[in-house]
Amino acid sequence: MAKVAIANRNPALAGHSVGGHGVSLKVLGPASRMSLRARPAAVAALSKALGVSLPDRAKTSAAKSGRTILWLGPDEWLVIDEAGGDPVGDCASVKGLHSAVDVSHRNVAIAVTGPNAAATVNAGCPQDLSLQAFPVGAASRTVLGKVEMVLLRTGEDAFRVECWRSFSDYVYGFLSEAARD
Repeated sequence: MAKVAIANRNPALAGHSVGGHGVSLKVLGPASRMSLRARPAAVAALSKALGVSLPDRAKTSAAKSGRTILWLGPDEWLVIDEAGGDPVGDCASVKGLHSAVDVSHRNVAIAVTGPNAAATVNAGCPQDLSLQAFPVGAASRTVLGKVEMVLLRTGEDAFRVECWRSFSDYVYGFLSEAARD
């Protein structure tokens, strides 16, 4: 009998974490992610299929049972499922016009937490991250230094930075330097 080769994919930045100076960085574990585009007529059916109402306003998100949906544009959302669900499969039976693409291996997530979390992210992000302008639950596609990221405020002193895997070393290094400052 022939041996079958098995390839294991290691998450980018697996095991990285840094702490001190009022901020800590931690690379978050794998999650299912889906890029979702949809016409308004499909939003209700997609919300029902996903078990979470799709946010309909800029800089907002919605979460339930380990699934978070971030509004990225008038017809675009990022769905993050940390509970082992299959958001693409959940949308497969929806009849309304939509595009659901699995991007799980494209992104890496980094948690930035602590009293200096906003200042650390603001070292490379031009958005006003005060609680008044960017409250808990706020989400935005923006930049960090030279790269695009998706930012979610998960707590008063906590953010989730989603970046493409190919930029994860740069983003983690940038945030590490900013945390030291």
